[in-house]
Amino acid sequence: MTTADQRFRAASRCELLRYLISLPLGLSRKQAKDLLRFRAVTVQGKAMVRHDTELEPGDVVTIAVRKQVREAALERQGLRIVHLDDAVAVVDKPPGLLSMGSEREKEKTAYRILNTHLKALMKTPRQQVFIVHRLDRETSGLMLFARNESAQAVLQQNWKNATKRYQAIVEGVPAQAQGTLKDQLMESKSFMVHRVDKGGELAITHYRVLGGKGDKSLLELTLETGRKNQIRVQLAALGHPIIGDRKYGAKTDPARRLALHACELKFRHPVSGASMEFRSPLPERLMALIARRQAAAMAVGRG
Repeated sequence: MTTADQRFRAASRCELLRYLISLPLGLSRKQAKDLLRFRAVTVQGKAMVRHDTELEPGDVVTIAVRKQVREAALERQGLRIVHLDDAVAVVDKPPGLLSMGSEREKEKTAYRILNTHLKALMKTPRQQVFIVHRLDRETSGLMLFARNESAQAVLQQNWKNATKRYQAIVEGVPAQAQGTLKDQLMESKSFMVHRVDKGGELAITHYRVLGGKGDKSLLELTLETGRKNQIRVQLAALGHPIIGDRKYGAKTDPARRLALHACELKFRHPVSGASMEFRSPLPERLMALIARRQAAAMAVGRG
């Protein structure tokens, strides 16, 4: 991909979105809309254009390919933007990447990578994203950021009403095909999370077995609460630790990563109130751990 902007001249009157799709670039409708949302398209040098901007014959349409390059660079760091608007950003985080900075790691985090990308995209150092929730470093999948403090406040206030769904591959097959796990959890000074009889914070996880293969099972998990290491601790206590989770007792690690993925996220948009729903498929490395028929059933969705 080159870094030079691409210019096209309209031959007749046409709406901008339709024109972009008609260009010999192979753009899908979604890709064309993304270019407009990222302000990567100008008409006669004007950046404030919409999908329904009317082109006149001879109008020059410029596509800033450098912004496409920035998006590719973002994905090379493992972070993929799933949705972006003026209030929220939904990303797909890879395993091994912190959600936000710690004492040991401040630079290579989902928060910092996304922030740097959006500053360059919007051409302003004032651009900033705000954490709504976190994923463990070892967990992959969907993560939500707010793009201003008011949106963050609304999202966090209503976070208990959001749907947070995960998929995990565990050692063994649970005796019950579905159930609810309830525990009081507390973090120790060694940063391990433990179940306790008194004190701690209530953790509730609903699980459903999607398929079993003797020594391993694919589970769907829906969080009612969001405590640190919640799913990992509760599944270990059930006697079925997540594959690759040496911290909480797993004996196997065939994928060389924690087999936990945030696969579904539903929430109300903090400005419009519209229902937002996003899904992320189980990564190929984890998909390879389960039987083909189970993977197919998982892809179809819950029955």
